[in-house]
This record gives sequence, structure tokens and C-alpha cells, in this order.
Amino acid sequence: MEHKKKKRIGFRDEVTEMVVVALRRIIRAIDLRSRFLVTSYGLTGPQLMVLKELSVHGGAYVAELTRAIHLSQATVTGILDRLEKRGLVRRQRSDEDKRRVHVWLTDEGQRLLADAPPLLQEEFTGEFSRLEDWEQTQILSALQRVVLMMEAKHIEATPILTTGPVSATPERTRAFLDHKAKKVGAESPPDKPGQPTERTSSKS
Repeated sequence: MEHKKKKRIGFRDEVTEMVVVALRRIIRAIDLRSRFLVTSYGLTGPQLMVLKELSVHGGAYVAELTRAIHLSQATVTGILDRLEKRGLVRRQRSDEDKRRVHVWLTDEGQRLLADAPPLLQEEFTGEFSRLEDWEQTQILSALQRVVLMMEAKHIEATPILTTGPVSATPERTRAFLDHKAKKVGAESPPDKPGQPTERTSSKS
């Protein structure tokens, strides 16, 4: 009986290690593609997504672009600033409504986009769509469980497989920090009466 228990523990340790390795490979694959885009084309994943979206629709208003690629308007504006500086897009305010800004790809932007590789999520989506419905559901369920296990459900995310800073709203950021603070407080043992805390006993 003891032998079977040890064997079971060894099996679980091996499976756990394989899961961690698989997660690391996913992270590494995303990182390598992001680095390749930057070094070979001078583009980030979100920048390439903006160019693709503009190419598909022949231009778009900034508000429409923001909704289409699931990024905040501030993030999209920053991306457009950098793309316009490189001469890849141009912007123009609407004559009817000065609050609306229309964006187009320039000829240079079209040329760069024609040479650029597909986004990593486009390749993933193609492979994922070939799976049976039950396989897709199984993968989704497993990944959602991993998100919960890593306490990542409060992190703002967009459907872009890329590395870089997370674009989160202030509300989401506060929610995540509050969640972490509550968890740390719940796990920390209460101070004993009459015993100084680490903070009060420090001379620094």
C-alpha cells in the first residue's frame, strides 16, 4: 500500500512538471514571435493588428478601431502615434464631427504589411478551428482552470498573443491589487498582543 502511494505521488510530481514545462513553452513561443516581429519588422503584435484591421476595412475611425481590436482608446492612440511617426498610417479629423478621427494606411504601411508574417493568434485560431467541438471545449475549460490557479482572472487581457505591458483600465488594476492585498492579509497570521510588529520594531 505504501509503495502504491509513493508511486502515485511520483506520478503526480511528474505530471505537474510536464504541465509547468508546457506553460513555459507557450510563454517562450509567444516571446520568440514578439521578438521576431520587433527585430525583423520593427512592429509589436498590437501594432501589426492595427495595420491589419485598417487594411481589411480600408481605414477606420479610431473609436471603431478600438472596439474591433479590444484595446483601450488610449492604447490605440499611442500605437497610432508611433505608426504615424514612421509614416505607416495617416490620420484626419472628420469635417462633420471634429471629435472623430479617421485613420488610413499609407503606401509604406501597405508595403510593410504585405511582407509581415501572420499574427500568432491567427495561426493558433486556424489550428484550433480544426479540432472537434469537444476538444475545443476541453482546452477552454483546462485553460480557464489554469487562469484561476494562477490568480490571473483579474488581469485585463486582449485576444493578442504577444508579450509586453498589460493594458488595463484603472478599475481593473485596482481590482487586481485589492484582490492580492486581501489574499495576503488572509494568509498572514495575526500579530500576538503585546508583541511588536516587524514594521514598528525596525529602526530604519
